[in-house]
Amino acid sequence: MDCLRDWPEPVVRVQSLSDSGATTIPDRYVKPQSERASVDPGDMVGIPVVDLAMLTDDVANCEATVTAIADACRQWGFFQAVNHGVSPGLMRGAREVWRGFFHLPMDEKQRYANSPKTYEGYGSRLGIERGAILDWGDYFFLHFLPLCLMDHDKWPALPPALRETSDEYGAALTKLCRRLLRALSIGLGLDAACLPVAFDDEGVCMRVNFYPRCPQPELTLGLSAHSDPGGMTVLLVDDHVTGLQVRKNDSWITVQPVPDAFIVNVGDQIQVLSNAAYKSVEHRVMVNAAAERLSMAFFYNPKSDVPIGPIRELVTCDRPALYRPMTFDEYRLFIRKKGPRGKSQVDSLVAA
Repeated sequence: MDCLRDWPEPVVRVQSLSDSGATTIPDRYVKPQSERASVDPGDMVGIPVVDLAMLTDDVANCEATVTAIADACRQWGFFQAVNHGVSPGLMRGAREVWRGFFHLPMDEKQRYANSPKTYEGYGSRLGIERGAILDWGDYFFLHFLPLCLMDHDKWPALPPALRETSDEYGAALTKLCRRLLRALSIGLGLDAACLPVAFDDEGVCMRVNFYPRCPQPELTLGLSAHSDPGGMTVLLVDDHVTGLQVRKNDSWITVQPVPDAFIVNVGDQIQVLSNAAYKSVEHRVMVNAAAERLSMAFFYNPKSDVPIGPIRELVTCDRPALYRPMTFDEYRLFIRKKGPRGKSQVDSLVAA
């Protein structure tokens, strides 16, 4: 396939390495000692859980819920959302169809092999740096909005229910993200429409992550430490296997998912827009020797071609603008070239 030749090195599917029965992992997946996952005393502390049952479209009248969301995003950058209005049946159905895709024969999946030009489709690496140490995971990346980027023909045709289920899932999560963004705006002391203005003609996309069993999980990661480059991420994790770790101060916290909850986190663009009132936080993914793991990361991003900088009302003499403006198109080129690299990209925007 031509798209496979666009990568700097031959593409290897991690699932194929796992299915081979090898007892060791290739050197390309072995992380430096300092980057490997470990359990520390802070590991059992839980990220905040926020009940969204009272969060209506009229978010200005949902003071207690708005405060809980804002506090979590200021202090943690992460929270688990319960009673969020998305059907548990739809959540389970979405996980099932995508797990079904990753268990299709390799020839069927290869029809959707992706390219570093867009990352859309079936992939096995982030970043195009030759010789980079890779993560132990495969994925499928697809667009929902703007409509000019959404192409059902680029979505898997199998399992048969995948396209319809993904459409329904995308519409439900877009609605949830719009409500959360209005709440975040009020949490900054702004009008509910202030943050959403930056997200007009929003970019909505999803990466479904598949982490196969790994014979040496202590040596590698499913996804290296990073903060999300976009606006907001709503993550549906595996309902049986944990793996997500969130950095809190100098500790890594293993997230213990609440049933039927979403894990919501702030991305770099909201950190910039809020002038660092809200924090995007590093996170990473562990892998498992005994079980595969699937997660669905739904990304809600701002306009791609308009410079994003701190909102004017949040810039004062006491708190000047902390970041120089940059379009999201320019911003995300960093991770597309280099892959996940902690918070190095947002830190590079700090105003002199």
